[in-house]
Amino acid sequence: MSEVESVDVPDFAKGAVNLASARLGARGLYATDEFFAPLSRMLKDDPAVFLPGEYDENGKWMDGWESRRKRVPGHDWAVIRLAMPGYVHGFDIDTSHFTGNYPPHCSIEACFLEEGDPTDASDWTEILPKHPLGPNAHHFIEVADKTKVWTHLRLHIYPDGGIARLRVYGSAHVDWSKIPADREIDLAYIFNGSKSLAWSDAHYGHPDLILNAGRGVNMGDGWETARRRGPGHDWAIIRLGHAGLIRRIVIDTAHFKGNFPDGAEIRGISLPGHSDYFSADEIAASEGWPELLPRQKLKADHIHDYAGEVRDIGPVTHVRLAMFPDGGISRLRLFGFKA
Repeated sequence: MSEVESVDVPDFAKGAVNLASARLGARGLYATDEFFAPLSRMLKDDPAVFLPGEYDENGKWMDGWESRRKRVPGHDWAVIRLAMPGYVHGFDIDTSHFTGNYPPHCSIEACFLEEGDPTDASDWTEILPKHPLGPNAHHFIEVADKTKVWTHLRLHIYPDGGIARLRVYGSAHVDWSKIPADREIDLAYIFNGSKSLAWSDAHYGHPDLILNAGRGVNMGDGWETARRRGPGHDWAIIRLGHAGLIRRIVIDTAHFKGNFPDGAEIRGISLPGHSDYFSADEIAASEGWPELLPRQKLKADHIHDYAGEVRDIGPVTHVRLAMFPDGGISRLRLFGFKA
């Protein structure tokens, strides 16, 4: 993430993944109107910006989805495919920079499809009743039922206007009962339910990015810290998608050439039922977790594949990735078997 927003998020958003993240693969499928700004902008991961002198052929350039002023009955709506099937905990409906052009109300419906995208015959369930919105503000709204799995959302705005960002806080759904105990799986893959919970620094890139699919596309697609000018080192605590026995580890420094870490180590622990909030004391204690991968020397722009170096410390639910002293890592893979 190139920018970090100073917004206090509620408990339902802490430790959650943004299921509407374009970076993770969420897509805007349809909007009744995109005259002033396309639906795709609403799913961007970076905070919304305002460019005072920026105009295009239709009017003021706005960082979000914005429909024209409605002159007929009805309201505007849009369909979004979530990045992954998941449980929705709540929303941030962000109207940043929309002051005289925000919608006064919104509502959200959801549906689950085994495959494909919604049609006119699809069944939708309202998960957020009509809710008031205000100008230039984050609207954090918790959903009542967090037990159902959804793949698509339909966002209604009444009657028209603009929304800067839609963030859908939740968790990935994986049917672990269908995964054989002897199948190797990446326990750190974000689509398998992993999540970064705490970190020392994320100046240039959020640690969630190292849990993404594929190799990083550029230097912005990874976890990168600021240059450390004092003692210590950078670290991140990651919750795995499932408790597991880790047997092979990949640390990929793709695209990080003059700013890759000199070294890295990984520690792990089993904390079943942890709340996802780590206190300062718990973070300090994580430096003493059992050593899963002893400190290794890293190379620039390189896939580091470790097997014999990985120690058997039993089932693990959380890991602490440390880089020395700072820098950037593109991807982390923790291959093993569910416990």
